[in-house]
Amino acid sequence: MQNQINRREFVTAAGAAALVTSASAVLAAESGSAAAPVKILGVSCSPRKGMTTAKAVQAALDAAKSVDPRIQTELIDLGGLTIAPWSPKPPEDDMKDILPKFQDAALGGVIIGSPSYFRSLSGLAKCFLERLAPLREPKMVLADKPFGVVAVGGFRNGGQEMTIEQIQAILLCFGMVPVGGHAPAFQGGTLLSANDSIAQDELGLKTATQLGKHVGEMALKLTTKS
Repeated sequence: MQNQINRREFVTAAGAAALVTSASAVLAAESGSAAAPVKILGVSCSPRKGMTTAKAVQAALDAAKSVDPRIQTELIDLGGLTIAPWSPKPPEDDMKDILPKFQDAALGGVIIGSPSYFRSLSGLAKCFLERLAPLREPKMVLADKPFGVVAVGGFRNGGQEMTIEQIQAILLCFGMVPVGGHAPAFQGGTLLSANDSIAQDELGLKTATQLGKHVGEMALKLTTKS
């Protein structure tokens, strides 16, 4: 009889321990998932390194990072780099160090910035976006990831929105999800550069920060769902 009681107590204790262990494992998994970093890459597609486009993208990245401690950001400034357009056999240039960053499993979103040249995206932006082509085959690596665009022009209505639309059209070919900003940045960040500075453009900077914030919010939502 005593043996039966001891056996019953052992089974009960073992079952309780298993439940605790299982619950702890679930909590640990959830905690690990919650702490997993979500990376947002910002790319300045201006040939002028560290200038207004880079600063506009950085403003958007800073806003994205402020959304949640899990978000990590990195600015890739293409100014001064050599990136040829796409070809069946692309040359060995600076793109070889950039492409792997877009294959990072932690990548949750992208912010692209371009100056508006002749009411269009820069040639460097076009070359860079074309060279992302390996991310489409055999798998759409960037599919379902959010992206936002900021554009900088020499006039308030200097083609910024057209530049944004052109970049959006390209990235839709990668299966990405276009994100605008909260008002007043419905399409994206539109900034005015006066005397090589965006510091005085309060409205433009607001559109950049609103865009960055929304990209950060969407990156977290879509990462959680995946």
